[in-house]
Amino acid sequence: MITRRSFLTTAAAGALRVTAPPPMNIVFILADDLGGADLGCYGADLHETPHIDRLARQGMRFSTAFAAAPICSPTRASIMTGKHPARLGMTIWSEGAINPPRNRLLLPAPSSPDLPLAETTLAERLRDRGFTSAAIGKWHLGGPAHYPETQGFDVNIGGTLWGAPATYFYPYRGEFSNTKEIRYVPGLYGGKPGEYLTERLTDEALKFLRGHAAQPFFLYLAHHTVHTPIEARKEIIGKYQARIRPGMRHLNPTYAAMVESLDDSVGRILAELDRLKLAERTIVVFTSDNGGYINPYKGETVTNNAPFRSGKGSLYEGGIRVPLIVRWPGVTRPDTLSDELAVSTDLFATLLGDNSSTDGMSLAPLLNRTATRLSREALCFHYPHYYPTTTPVSAVRTREWKLLHYYEDNHDELYNLSQDPSETRDLARSEPARTADLRHRLDAWLQETGARLPSPNPDYKPPA
Repeated sequence: MITRRSFLTTAAAGALRVTAPPPMNIVFILADDLGGADLGCYGADLHETPHIDRLARQGMRFSTAFAAAPICSPTRASIMTGKHPARLGMTIWSEGAINPPRNRLLLPAPSSPDLPLAETTLAERLRDRGFTSAAIGKWHLGGPAHYPETQGFDVNIGGTLWGAPATYFYPYRGEFSNTKEIRYVPGLYGGKPGEYLTERLTDEALKFLRGHAAQPFFLYLAHHTVHTPIEARKEIIGKYQARIRPGMRHLNPTYAAMVESLDDSVGRILAELDRLKLAERTIVVFTSDNGGYINPYKGETVTNNAPFRSGKGSLYEGGIRVPLIVRWPGVTRPDTLSDELAVSTDLFATLLGDNSSTDGMSLAPLLNRTATRLSREALCFHYPHYYPTTTPVSAVRTREWKLLHYYEDNHDELYNLSQDPSETRDLARSEPARTADLRHRLDAWLQETGARLPSPNPDYKPPA
């Protein structure tokens, strides 16, 4: 029997179903190897990034943001799962996990080359909420049995087991580096000579936006740029070559041109969201997977992370400091800045509004300005591997202090980042109590996460 009360209750429920706003779409743009000082809004002196700078003015820019790891795959896994690479057992990129060096003093810690299928990814959680998800660009989280389609994504364009393309120019295939391995970027057919990879991936992203404007979507646009090979359009290279002046920190015109192509991509995505009238219903996140690559490429230094020390691979600030910008309509205020510690593991909890079962924390209180600080006091990092910038190392960072522990000789380094952001003065000997306290906190975290450690190499032979 239908009573007046049941009729009104049913009608009200129906009205709620009709008038409830749709969920916010998500556009997540991830750069590769972009350093914490490589953008105009982060102090770059050669690179021009007007579109990313405008995005920062429209939302919140984080001045002290970090990648969970100083190299690519572990950070990408942390974004997908909200878990720290140490907990996932993924602490180096796939190829490095499969074939680690065996001629060094230590054997690097074992690392999984694949993101386990048992892990629940951001795309899988969003799929349960009715989202359509696309991964466009770099994947690098395992072989074909672990590609994006197996991890919750409906669309995969270009995602493979490889971490870098052989070339940025069509047809995007050829011999990669010194390995002579033939690499290619699948799914990008019908191009023309001279077509540029960053532009083509953006074209594919725009197609996805146009085809899914009427439903909740998650676009994960993971660019290869600005990773090696350092290649760009000649006319853009010439523009930056002419602008280099004595005293500049950034001196690589080809790299600057790659940064411009990344910025153009962001501008095109933002313009399409405006054209489709989706800007007010779409969260936009922009960040990088690790600090800038400071080693030479074909004899020319790639980038400079100053004032931060070192670069990709290192747990000094230059290896893990990254740009992070969030524009969240109705949540972020325009042109706001947060100096709170933020890390890539936080983005899972932030976008899902769920702090459970993650190593990150939601950044929502910072984004909506209900708080200026999160409840955690420190971030920890673990890179038990070799790279041109480092030997195996772990680190703990508070707002003011940072301790690094190196495994080859078990020595600690301590820096007061509030006074020495460039990490030039090691205070471990002059601050023994603080060093011991931070080392204890780091060791406790390593044990809690089940972090795998490097081990002595019984076959090591010192250089003659």
